[in-house]
Amino acid sequence: MSDRTPWTPLHAKIHRTIRSRQLFERNQRLLVAVSGGQDSLCLVKLLLDLQPKWGWHLGVAHCDHRWRPDSQANASHVKNLAQNWGVSFYLQTANEPLKSEAAARDWRYQALSAIACENQFSCIVTGHTASDRAETLLYNLIRGTGADGLQALTWKRLLNDGIVLVRPLLEMTRTQTGEFCQDFQLSVWEDSTNQDLKFARNRLRRYIIPYLQENFNPQVESALAQTAEILQAEVEYLEQAAYQLRKEAMGGKWRDEGDEGDEGDEGDERESFYTPDSIRLNRRVLQKAPLALQRRVMRQVLQEILHAFSFEQIEKLIALITAPNRSQTDPFPGGAIARVEGDWININLKKEE
Repeated sequence: MSDRTPWTPLHAKIHRTIRSRQLFERNQRLLVAVSGGQDSLCLVKLLLDLQPKWGWHLGVAHCDHRWRPDSQANASHVKNLAQNWGVSFYLQTANEPLKSEAAARDWRYQALSAIACENQFSCIVTGHTASDRAETLLYNLIRGTGADGLQALTWKRLLNDGIVLVRPLLEMTRTQTGEFCQDFQLSVWEDSTNQDLKFARNRLRRYIIPYLQENFNPQVESALAQTAEILQAEVEYLEQAAYQLRKEAMGGKWRDEGDEGDEGDEGDERESFYTPDSIRLNRRVLQKAPLALQRRVMRQVLQEILHAFSFEQIEKLIALITAPNRSQTDPFPGGAIARVEGDWININLKKEE
């Protein structure tokens, strides 16, 4: 870091966070997603200031969703900032305006991944904050979810093609990023869609969070973000435990994609009850496990056979663990049916004639 660059408590905090959580390595190529808003400008400024200490090669990417009349001007603004910073700039523009938040998010990650792959960036870095984490927790809670949905914004997530998505600002609130931009006189582009109340997140941001701050806890954003952090570690543990339980319930072993198998497998006489046409789960094994792990096993199974599923569908499979012999579910989307055959739950993946 040069003598001309201020070293603020926020710089020190992010530097410690990156090091302690091992978010990045030295000399990595990092693609920073910059919308022009305060969170992404705070992020890129911090990374630029830390760059001499870490030796990163930074690039700036901007995604134009074509939602607003000023979206092209917004893209030009970010391009000018990148040129002033002396970093490469990459732009992706949607072929047509995207119709929903979910569609925009999916397209944005696809666009960023494509840029990263084409230009040899190993990480995509976004400016999600503790405020985003709090809003995501509330949004998913209101819609209905388990612990997985409540901890959805994680520090790191693997995308396609081995690209890692990293969110270094998850301990900073939106208030802090705004103050940082003011202190450093960063030219923030105000996004008018952030005021559009047709978007559920904006209603949370405008009404629900301020109400909770005023009437329950002034630090509610940080409190909810901390809850998400706790849940993240618990979800990781439960997923691994469910994986082991599922493996035992399916006969003790199956071969994952890319798994070459362990030495000694040839001497293991246990059968693998998993074929392209069916999945078999041993009820005696599942009966010994806590309900939380039973549900996670069924959730993992449904993730493989359905694009989307509900809590009710998980419960249908759970009921078969103790159901009488020959009990069965009604067909799942696509035609799969689960039925009890003695000690086994047999999930037939082929649509019956």
